Amino acid sequence: MNEPFKSGFISIVGRPNVGKSTLLNNIMGEKLVITSAKPQTTRNAIRCIYTDEYAQMVFIDTPGMHRPKNKLGDYMQKAAENTISDVDVVLYLVEPETKIGPGDQYILEKLRVSKTPVILVINKIDLLPREDLLVTMAAYQKYDFLNCIIPISAAKGDGIRELLDIITKLLEPGPMFFPADMIIDQSERWVVQELIREKLLNLLNDEVPHGIAVEVTAMKSRKGKDIIDIEATIFCERKTHKGILIGKGGSMLTKIGSQARRDIEFFLKSKVNLQLWVKVRSDWRESNFDLKDLGYFE
Repeated sequence: MNEPFKSGFISIVGRPNVGKSTLLNNIMGEKLVITSAKPQTTRNAIRCIYTDEYAQMVFIDTPGMHRPKNKLGDYMQKAAENTISDVDVVLYLVEPETKIGPGDQYILEKLRVSKTPVILVINKIDLLPREDLLVTMAAYQKYDFLNCIIPISAAKGDGIRELLDIITKLLEPGPMFFPADMIIDQSERWVVQELIREKLLNLLNDEVPHGIAVEVTAMKSRKGKDIIDIEATIFCERKTHKGILIGKGGSMLTKIGSQARRDIEFFLKSKVNLQLWVKVRSDWRESNFDLKDLGYFE
């Protein structure tokens, strides 16, 4: 007898920089959400749709849960917390540590009261001895509301198939929410903005990227030619940051554009002419108007 087709929403939560976006890209088999060694890379709750013959899983990549320092931080924290009770399964991603810190204790309490089924996913197991992994697993076993604990390596793909099988078992029978060939619920323009922002995160010093936003202002295919013209503005909060972004003789902006263009061309499957501008937008992370204008508030 054939098993019924299943469907549901799965939120991926955890502290900043535990590998949530890397896990999602591995599940999807391609780069759909940006990754960086810097914390708080993800700013929005992003939905990616994984469909196979058994189920359709709508994964929600959330911002890392942290103590907010500004209105953008408040938005990111709420975006993460709001998904916990509105989904069918939660993947709670942690790093293999011998002691559960206050940040993870806070998240565990939120998960406990939500009543949503939770899979504890211990990531980065390729970076530690097996004895340390066993200590981590033992530390979390006292939380009896966790449905199961599964160790993985999001970077290497170890344990991903087993994780998908467990999720499928927890989901209820249901229809597809999205077409079978749809993989992300965001527009191409949004993905392009994020790919540009990823290069900013990876190329700039720590204090600069978190005060930066990217807006694609124009995106149009040339008539009769396999090329897309894209214009984008990079907003920063200080004039000194503008100088860093542009670099001596425009060197940094050229490097950002060159690296971003390669990823954008791969994503759009087309040649791209990318034009970047830099503008100062003082303290935009504390302005409700600016946050809404840049797509962070509904």
